[in-house]
Amino acid sequence: MFDWSSLRVFTPVVSHRSWFTLIGLLALMPTLAKAHPHSWVDMVTQINGNDHAITGFSMTWEFDPMTTAYLFDGEDMSKEHRKKTLQKLADNMIKNMLSTHYFTYFYQHKTTPIRYKTARNAVLTTKRGKATLKFDLPLTKPFTFINEPLKFLIFDPTYYVDMSWKGRDSIKLSPQLAKHCQYKIIAPNPTPKEVAYATNLPADADPDNSLGQLFTQQLNLTCH
Repeated sequence: MFDWSSLRVFTPVVSHRSWFTLIGLLALMPTLAKAHPHSWVDMVTQINGNDHAITGFSMTWEFDPMTTAYLFDGEDMSKEHRKKTLQKLADNMIKNMLSTHYFTYFYQHKTTPIRYKTARNAVLTTKRGKATLKFDLPLTKPFTFINEPLKFLIFDPTYYVDMSWKGRDSIKLSPQLAKHCQYKIIAPNPTPKEVAYATNLPADADPDNSLGQLFTQQLNLTCH
C-alpha cells in the first residue's frame, strides 16, 4: 500500500492560485516544486437526519499549518479585529466554493446526484497553528431511505489539496440516523503509474481535473 504520509513534505518554490482562490485568497501562494498534493485537509463529517430521511451534512475541515499560515498572511489577527477577520474569511471560503459544489458529491444509484442547498453557518477558528472551517450543507429536500447504498465523496478534482477522513471516527451519524444507517469508507486504489504521475506533477502545471477522483476516499452509506 502506498505511504500517503510520504507526500507531506513542503518545499516552497513556486506559486499557484487553484485552491486558494476558491477559498477566498486572492494572492499567489508559494507551494511545492513537485508532487501533488500541496495542501491537506483533515475532515470530520456529520450526516444529519431523522427516522425516515437524510437531511444534510455538518462539515469540519482542519487545514495543515502551512496552509493556515498562508490563509492568515496579511490579515488583521489582532485581538480587536480577530473575530471579524475570521468571519470574513469563513464567508469568503463558502462563497468561492459554491461554483465547485463545496467539493462535495452525493449520489444515489451510483451516478444520480442528490442535490443540496447553499452552505450556511460558516465559522472559522484557529488553534495550535491550524485553521478549522465548519459549515452546514442541507439537502434541497429530505432524502427518504431507499435501502440501497448511497455514494458520498469530498475531493478537490485537481488533487492540489488532499481532503480525507482519518478513520471511521471521522464520520458521525446524528442520533436518529445511527439507528437506521451503516457506512463503510472505501480507500482509494490508484495504480503505481497514477501515483508516479501525481508525485511528479509540477505545481505550476495546468490543472488535471481527473486526478482528484483517483486519490479520494468514498463513503458508502446504507439506510433503512
